[in-house]
Amino acid sequence: MLPVDVLAVTDPLAWVIVVLFGGGVLAERRYPDLARYVVGGTWALFAGFWLLLAPHFFFVSNSIVEALLALVGVPACLYAGYLLAGGRDSLFVLTRAVAVMGLVYLPAETLPFVRQLLVEHVASQTALLMDLLGYDPSLQPIADRREAYAGFEAAFFFETPDPTHGGIVYNIVMACTALGSQAIFIGCIAAVKAPLRRKLRALAVAIPVIYVLNIIRTTFIGLAFGHQWFDGPYGPYLLTLFGESDPYLVSHIVAEGVISQTLSVVALVAIAWFVIRELPELLVIIDDIAYMVTGEDRDTAAELGLLPDSPDDAASAPRVSDD
Repeated sequence: MLPVDVLAVTDPLAWVIVVLFGGGVLAERRYPDLARYVVGGTWALFAGFWLLLAPHFFFVSNSIVEALLALVGVPACLYAGYLLAGGRDSLFVLTRAVAVMGLVYLPAETLPFVRQLLVEHVASQTALLMDLLGYDPSLQPIADRREAYAGFEAAFFFETPDPTHGGIVYNIVMACTALGSQAIFIGCIAAVKAPLRRKLRALAVAIPVIYVLNIIRTTFIGLAFGHQWFDGPYGPYLLTLFGESDPYLVSHIVAEGVISQTLSVVALVAIAWFVIRELPELLVIIDDIAYMVTGEDRDTAAELGLLPDSPDDAASAPRVSDD
């Protein structure tokens, strides 16, 4: 476990980053040089944000995938800031996307009443699906958690064969709501210039699909953890790897940190492919990422034959600098 609550630092830092990103984007047209340096510096601050979160994902959330993604995000953010400050203005699209993502996600992360409404809704839907599958979970207030979730009606209790253990408790928290994934798609879709009808079509598919898959995910994790579906001889190795000692946590680590996280990445890639086919303007973000990795400019939309073909669509196609 971590000696300090990292979220007490990263939550306010996230608001600062969103405000600076938003301010830089608004200043882009009138003061482009100033905007490049403000946003470029904010990307460096964003790198520090992910560096702080990496150990939290690994030791607290028990998620290898999220921890690795956070570590990859550190040099990626630093390089993005360097490129934007140097004149790669196409990165303003990604900056707008991140700013909108923050505006969608941060209220639930930092405002208790919004967080409670969202967490308890996901918990009630998870309980409903468990009930439909023939299980009878006991939903009760969260206890023995950090203050942010105290009293939320979002904890599932499962009895164990060992009467001295005290039972298994599966808590629904912000990480279980999939709001982060939804915010990513909302931010990216909002950031590009494209006809509203295509943006709405992309949102109408991406957000409901993520919502439904997430309820299936929380139900699977809860039942796997509560009924110890993945208890096995590999348990001691996983507990050592994640710095845990309770053998009942093995099923939770496998169900959430390995199986669910991996399948979530696959599902998000599939959803992203649909959204990109609907909004090829988003490929400017992919082109920027490819440039950061390879150092070569690409026009992925043209390569895939996904360029807008109507006059209105062509007028809204992304503009990429020749830097």
